Amino acid sequence: MNATSGATQRSPLHDFLAPDSIAIVGASADPTKRGYKAMVGLVKDGYAGRIYPINPKVDMVLGVKAYPSLAAIPGTADLALICTPASTVPGLLVECGRKGVRGAVILASGFRETGRPEGIKLEQELLAAARASGVRVIGPNTSGMFNLHKKVNLLALNNVKAGDIGLISQSGNMLLSLVLEAERNGHVGFSTYAGPGNQADIGFNDYLRYLGEDANTRVATLYVEGFRDGRRFLDAAREITALKPVVVYKSGSTEAGQKAASSHTGALAGSYAMTVDVLRQVGVSVVQHSDEILPVAEGLGLLQKARGKRVAVVADGGGQATIASDRLAEAGLELAELSERTRQRLGEILFPQASLVNPVDVAGSSDANPALLAECLEIVADDDNVDSVFLVGMFGGYHTRFAEELLGGEMRGAEAMIELARRTDKPLIVYSLYAPVTPPALRRLHAAGLPVYSSIEHAVRVLAALGERGIYLAASSGQTPLPKVPPDGQAQRAFATAQAEGRDLFEFEAKDLLRAHGVAVPAERLARTADDLAGIAAHFGDQPLAMKVVSRDILHKSDAGGVKLNVVGEAPMRTAFDEILAAGRAYDSQALIEGVLVSPMARKGTEVIVGVIRDPIFGPVLMFGLGGIFVEILEDVAFRAIPLSQHDASSMLEQIKSRKILGGVRGEAAADKAALIDLLLKVSSIVEAYPQLAELDLNPVIVREDGYAVVDARVIVSRVAVTAKETP
Repeated sequence: MNATSGATQRSPLHDFLAPDSIAIVGASADPTKRGYKAMVGLVKDGYAGRIYPINPKVDMVLGVKAYPSLAAIPGTADLALICTPASTVPGLLVECGRKGVRGAVILASGFRETGRPEGIKLEQELLAAARASGVRVIGPNTSGMFNLHKKVNLLALNNVKAGDIGLISQSGNMLLSLVLEAERNGHVGFSTYAGPGNQADIGFNDYLRYLGEDANTRVATLYVEGFRDGRRFLDAAREITALKPVVVYKSGSTEAGQKAASSHTGALAGSYAMTVDVLRQVGVSVVQHSDEILPVAEGLGLLQKARGKRVAVVADGGGQATIASDRLAEAGLELAELSERTRQRLGEILFPQASLVNPVDVAGSSDANPALLAECLEIVADDDNVDSVFLVGMFGGYHTRFAEELLGGEMRGAEAMIELARRTDKPLIVYSLYAPVTPPALRRLHAAGLPVYSSIEHAVRVLAALGERGIYLAASSGQTPLPKVPPDGQAQRAFATAQAEGRDLFEFEAKDLLRAHGVAVPAERLARTADDLAGIAAHFGDQPLAMKVVSRDILHKSDAGGVKLNVVGEAPMRTAFDEILAAGRAYDSQALIEGVLVSPMARKGTEVIVGVIRDPIFGPVLMFGLGGIFVEILEDVAFRAIPLSQHDASSMLEQIKSRKILGGVRGEAAADKAALIDLLLKVSSIVEAYPQLAELDLNPVIVREDGYAVVDARVIVSRVAVTAKETP
């Protein structure tokens, strides 16, 4: 697949990730040196381009003429592999620039990843030299790169098969692990690999665009410890996932893991849950376990997508059918509801004791004729209620388990499955307990491009990724960007005043901002003195009221005794007013109190929270979940990068585990989801319109069957001047 049509501009990485000439700076005849291993990889694999070993002490390296310096080579080189110490790198990059070298791989460590001032300074010098010389840098502190279709094997790895999985990994050991796993698998191969290292110059977004355009890459796979520029990666991923699958394993899912990632690569590690959500938002398939990386990449590369999450299971054993059903449910997939016609057709070819509901258990029907399984797969695949088909059991091993004569039936079954896969757009995935020994029928499936797995869990994860990708593509294809809203003049003045005074917006200013953009906020009045209460009491009548202190110095109003609820009538209001002010002064004698905010008590409903942060990696990100005590106890929230689409907003409501509460439980009315989605979209547009808004917290928002009310609002104001176009 060639994705060049989807990119706005051809990636400059093509100039050196598919090089026609390579200089090995620090080439060596010493087998313990990287300069030797790189030469071995090129010579042994039959690299057809020009090789320039650079070593002033020798005339030849592995039979290839050596040169004393880069300046001495004839012509130029597309790529330089620099195997010398860190201190030599800036000067060598200047030499590369003089010779017209397009890109350099810097193996040395001792830069920013050390955390020491001298290492940070040296990396700054490296980057300055690279930019001044026009040389792009892979690394430093990288494991290297290969391009197997060009026979560029700078890591001198053995038995690595050329294929269509492009791989970018911040860990050299993870690369080695995947290479060894692919060797055991025997059917998976790689196109291009690069280790980004410290990402001093080239970041994950650059590598992803290259893999998206590379004709030899069918699926891009990334092992990520930390992004340097997450917003640019999201932009690149949104383009590339429309063209081909992108698989990411993000390490640092725990606090300990995040610290390890930072010390290992100098990466900035953000919230893991947030990272997963914003990656999935742009169509990335995120895997949770390292042993899922290769199976999911293989499955997506071969099958691309499913229409949805409805899976039909055909099994030759009840136990494994049950296990498969459990794993499918845990992965958020559904057992498809087979039509009456489908069950009828199955009943015509299976034993009476067979289970005709999903999962379909053939109950011994295939023991004497394993090709019968292919007939079952064809029947369920023809069902409109089915999005993908999953064969579970011992297919491929019948001739071993029962009788050698059954091999012919298995081979006929394999050919029928291959033909089925050709005529349907529904993915067919096979789990076989005989997969580790690769019997003939399974080898035939592999050769025809049908994935076979030795783990039910891996197979289910692939099915989930296929369904997620299909749903994403269908949703994103119909989405049009929502129009941006202009900032409100009064709100702009409130931000300017807050910045000048070095404070955040007062609650009433935050709510005025929301009202200006159509957000449902209850009516309220600010009582600056007790004399204001008579008019406020007359305005609200006998409604129960909430009264809250307004002060730049009191952020947690309840902790300070600054909140009174269910206050009715002027006299109780005056008492509450005096008590709130007294409590505020007792809490902080220096606090500047603007007054007391008075509003009607919100009607009963479900409490939710809507929040926004400006993440240093991914920029503005919106959070949604159940509010009040639930958000801290359950930590059941969803994240999306701003701006949100209609699909983004609706998917947030469906993502949280406690979504059933929004649907109404124990007689409670269902929440107004349409109004909630509208609120999320309005908040997204507000954040885009006001770069001065650093954080936002609406907690709680009371959502009812007929709308919602923002009960409390906090807006944190950026303390520095920002422009309307913000770079995260």
